[in-house]
Amino acid sequence: MFKNLKIQLLLASIGELVLLLIGVWAITRRHYTLAGAMMVCMCFCVILVLLWFWRRVTDPLERLTLFSRKIAGGRFGSKLDKQHDDEIGQLTDEINAMSAQVAQSDKSKTEFISQISHELRTPLTAITGWAETIALDPALEGDSKRGVDIIFREAERLTGLVLELLEFTRIQDGRFNLRIEQIDIGAELEDALLTYGELMRQAGMEVNYSMADEDLPLIPGDPERLKQVFLNLLDNAINHGSEGKLVDVSIGMDKEKNMVRISVRDHGPGIPEDALPHVKEKFYKGSARSRGTGIGLALCDEIVTRHGGQLEIGNAEGGGCRVTVLLPIETI
Repeated sequence: MFKNLKIQLLLASIGELVLLLIGVWAITRRHYTLAGAMMVCMCFCVILVLLWFWRRVTDPLERLTLFSRKIAGGRFGSKLDKQHDDEIGQLTDEINAMSAQVAQSDKSKTEFISQISHELRTPLTAITGWAETIALDPALEGDSKRGVDIIFREAERLTGLVLELLEFTRIQDGRFNLRIEQIDIGAELEDALLTYGELMRQAGMEVNYSMADEDLPLIPGDPERLKQVFLNLLDNAINHGSEGKLVDVSIGMDKEKNMVRISVRDHGPGIPEDALPHVKEKFYKGSARSRGTGIGLALCDEIVTRHGGQLEIGNAEGGGCRVTVLLPIETI
């Protein structure tokens, strides 16, 4: 009948006021029975109004709050059913429209990133290939050789960034899958250290690798994805911990959690406390001067989470940043 909440509240308030006035009038006339009946009716009406307010206002607002948190958490495009054609219903329509608009914007952004990344791969492949070919020319010397080496390294770095962006778009549109098999996680970590070893030596950094004290069981995992995680963590250790000139890497069993624990610690300045809660968010870089896309740790977190594991990031005692990867030893 009345769809406007203001009108409904106004009518309820007028009704209670009328009952109160009748009660006061009855008391002044010494109609105590009537006055008592009016007080009882007024109390009953207050209870009804409170129940109505809870059902029509408080409960819908709580649902809208929870729904807004889902959108803020990345569930764009979600829709909440409208229960009534009042102000709360109008707010529901606006939030649904906002959710749809954000989802469309996010989809357009993902499609744009994917398209640009694919377009960049071809010229980068050509640049990397020709730079590598020219670098093998024995006639190339001095500054020319150093210049070609720089071109090759920077092209490889850009190729890595493009691959990260492509992985990000696969996560966004649901094409990100794992190929699970039983793997030797220690061998995968050592392979990543071997792959990145030369680059770390060129950066003047030493790796202190601590092997497990016991034989580790085979665990279920995607070897390519997990190696991607290890390489990314080592890359971060070089970029953000180069001042310490040392990276500690260890692997072992966490018997309390029944998981394999991999730890990568640098001896750099560490992460500011206000940045720690955000380092795994997509595109968060912490500093405008930081190199990269800002999605490396977000991608690592996605991979580890899909393995049923945990990615923990914090500052180590004595300085530097410590990243810990926990992976279950049982089938996902």
